Amino acid sequence: MNSAFLRLVFFLVVFVFSSIFHLQAQEKTTPTGQFGGVITATNNGVSIIPSFTLGRPALLFDLSLSGERFSFDPMLRFGMDGKPWSFVFWGRYKAIKDKPFTLTVGAHPAFIFQERIVKVNGREETMFVSQRFLAMEIAPMYKFSNRLSMGLYYLRGHGFNPIPPDNSNFIALNTVISGIPVGGGFNMRINPQLFYLKVDDDSGTYATSNFTVTKPGFPIGFQGLVNQKIKSSIPGDDFIWNVGLLYIFSTPYQKK
Repeated sequence: MNSAFLRLVFFLVVFVFSSIFHLQAQEKTTPTGQFGGVITATNNGVSIIPSFTLGRPALLFDLSLSGERFSFDPMLRFGMDGKPWSFVFWGRYKAIKDKPFTLTVGAHPAFIFQERIVKVNGREETMFVSQRFLAMEIAPMYKFSNRLSMGLYYLRGHGFNPIPPDNSNFIALNTVISGIPVGGGFNMRINPQLFYLKVDDDSGTYATSNFTVTKPGFPIGFQGLVNQKIKSSIPGDDFIWNVGLLYIFSTPYQKK
């Protein structure tokens, strides 16, 4: 998959989102959906599963076009050199919403890009190749108060590639503590997780926590993550961390 095609995919996604926003935001009626996202510049790109990283600085685009129950949430990851890392195209459905107990289900195709040494006509050459995956998620959550929520998150993935991994299972005990004042009108959101990961025949347990500092109405935020391996046979670093600068945007829209 060449770089020109990847750039075309990226700009098509941005164009579609921008067009929808431009046309529907002009309506004067009550908004029925939301277009928004977060653009993150980070020193170390971390995957959906925190034990996997790019291992170098990255630029992350987390976009969302949401309605009353359905949402389309593409996640586009690039290295700072412009080379793509992963494209994940989430489709999500809020099965239970607007209650203390919520349930979201989703699925996505994903493409992970890597440079590999392959043999072409008997000669070894470095080529940019993509691995294809299909995954589904289930995320029940209970809101105890405006500041505290707890739930489970389950992600099941399957690869369609000649090389492993073939199957992965990720389940996390998820806690969200939000609205912690840190001064200057900024608030902190803490998301600790204890999770179990199984990749083919290997498995492990990990503890991770994500810290996000934002200010209502202000588009710039800050983020940090730490991930500690407890016990695992899965290859990877024992300890992972990153920090990131966020640009946050969100605009309601109205369907015609």
